[in-house]
Amino acid sequence: MIWSLIFIANMVVLGIPSALLFIPWCWITGDVLPLYRATRFMLSSSCRLAGVRFNVEGLERIPRDRACIFMSNHVSNLDPPALISLIPGRTSAFMKRSLMELPILGTGFRQGEFIAVDRTGNPADAQRSVAEAQRVLAKGVHITTFVEGTRSPDGRMLPFKKGPFFLATAAGAPCIPVSIYGTETILRKGSQRIHPGQAHVIFHDPIEPAAFATRDELMRAVRSAIASGLPEWMRA
Repeated sequence: MIWSLIFIANMVVLGIPSALLFIPWCWITGDVLPLYRATRFMLSSSCRLAGVRFNVEGLERIPRDRACIFMSNHVSNLDPPALISLIPGRTSAFMKRSLMELPILGTGFRQGEFIAVDRTGNPADAQRSVAEAQRVLAKGVHITTFVEGTRSPDGRMLPFKKGPFFLATAAGAPCIPVSIYGTETILRKGSQRIHPGQAHVIFHDPIEPAAFATRDELMRAVRSAIASGLPEWMRA
């Protein structure tokens, strides 16, 4: 439990002054980058202090001149901090609306142009989220999404949601498949206890939506790429 307490303590020690300084700065200037950089440092340093190490491959494959959609499998609550701290440039992400409404934290998410998702199954709500994501991409900001829609309970890949692929075909943005493994044992689903260890993050070659006749073909290509970077037992 000590590693979890170290992680939380660092988040609090760095997070409170960052929020007090950079949230008002963003209000005044409209510049979110200081808040975003402080958040990245807070997340990466918290992981390091808690004994979490990331073996990263493929950063050189990420285009530097285009906003991309990062599509990852999801096995742990450590996955979002890992990707936000590793992806070059600034990334937005899809997030439950309830988190966007939290005091202070929600303000930071909104300033960072994170995209609220209503899990109602209402097509109009989904269309609004996709439209907001297109607006963010058009500004040159990446989008990060966990294409299974939820964490896997046992590490094995789940079926993919179709929403990210609607977005990819509508926006024409390159899809970057991402394989994450190892975090499922460092911070298990349903647990708050961090176990020091090494996790692996693999960024695969960009996949262009325009190269596929249908969204289903695009989805299969992304799934195949993600699976190729995972241990065999996780590819189910």
